[in-house]
Amino acid sequence: MTTHEEIYANQAVAYDLMISRQPDLTEVISEIKGFHDLDVLDLGAGSGRLAMILAQKARSLVCTDRSSSMLDLLERKFIQQGTARHWQTVVADHRQLPIPDESVDLAVSGWSISYLTNSGNPEWRSNLERIMSELYRVVRVHGTIVIFETLGTGTITPDPPEILKLYYSSLEKDYGFQHTWIRTDYTFRDVEETKENMAFFFGESIAHQITVNQWSTVPECAGVWWKHL
Repeated sequence: MTTHEEIYANQAVAYDLMISRQPDLTEVISEIKGFHDLDVLDLGAGSGRLAMILAQKARSLVCTDRSSSMLDLLERKFIQQGTARHWQTVVADHRQLPIPDESVDLAVSGWSISYLTNSGNPEWRSNLERIMSELYRVVRVHGTIVIFETLGTGTITPDPPEILKLYYSSLEKDYGFQHTWIRTDYTFRDVEETKENMAFFFGESIAHQITVNQWSTVPECAGVWWKHL
């Protein structure tokens, strides 16, 4: 099966189309931290699932990602929508951000940190320490960090992947994050469109579930972790 890294590099448009079928998360972020006129960092911005929301009200927006293909797509979307040029994209690793100290009020990361912090990676704990150190460095006093991660695709209640449980526990126990969960379902026109737009990323398992359950809407749960500094 094609890896997610390969998909981000070579199928950015297909990925962006898939996530466009999920709900808007403006209210979820705003309830934790209003971002009007703030300096914002989107860590692992990808094609802009969160960045397109944040750019509407932020004073400035820095979007980082390891995939230049995803950031190229995000730039095209900003330009096509006429977004005022208060944003920038930067190819960067979460563990070493080319961003000045205490330069952002809000750091948001969606479905991204987990690639470095799942227990299948023997360095997951040190990776998390380095990522948190970088976030603490760039976020100002009284700023906020918000992290979104998966709690299961194809499930109506949280069922986190086993390889992410230690990471999630560490966010709360070691770093003092608060936590809740939300539904981030994917909604398509019909069953065939659902399979066509999701199997390439989630694999045959989700395709089988879609067929068996005749889903045009695929349930998904996401965790939301946040910390005010």
